[in-house]
Amino acid sequence: MNQLVKNILRFVFLLLVQVLVLNQIEIGFGIQLMIYPLFILLLPVDTSISGLLLLAFLLGISIDAMSNTYGLHASSLLMVAYFRPIIFKLFAPRDGYDPLLETNLITMGYKWFINTFGILLLMHHLWFFMLEMFTLNEFAFILQKTALSVPLSFLLCMLVQYLFMNKSSSK
Repeated sequence: MNQLVKNILRFVFLLLVQVLVLNQIEIGFGIQLMIYPLFILLLPVDTSISGLLLLAFLLGISIDAMSNTYGLHASSLLMVAYFRPIIFKLFAPRDGYDPLLETNLITMGYKWFINTFGILLLMHHLWFFMLEMFTLNEFAFILQKTALSVPLSFLLCMLVQYLFMNKSSSK
């Protein structure tokens, strides 16, 4: 499948799942499931920073418009897009990244995925909840929401990759 078509379908799929399903689920303890940061991670390695920021803004503001959250998702996803190249450099393979290879759980392996996406998702959630509360008086609650939401969102992102990514087409 063409890379552009694949990314457009992924954009629409993650947007709809986030808005229509995950934003409607109330687990309790302040847990919010968010899988849309996966879109930024799965973009090709050679995507420019301006392209990353533009796509992050479009996805984030679309979720905000449908969720009535006034820029929380856009701001958090812009931060993920900005720090993605930095985190990718920290955990780059010895031979560097193949620009044609998709950076996902299957092609890059568990260790790389846990390190890179784990850090980016932690940053995303922490920033999101800090903006949502907009006070440091509730910092313990912000940390609780982050600590409970990140592992569940991470596992959900892993599940989505296993369900929708074909191992043979990723290589």
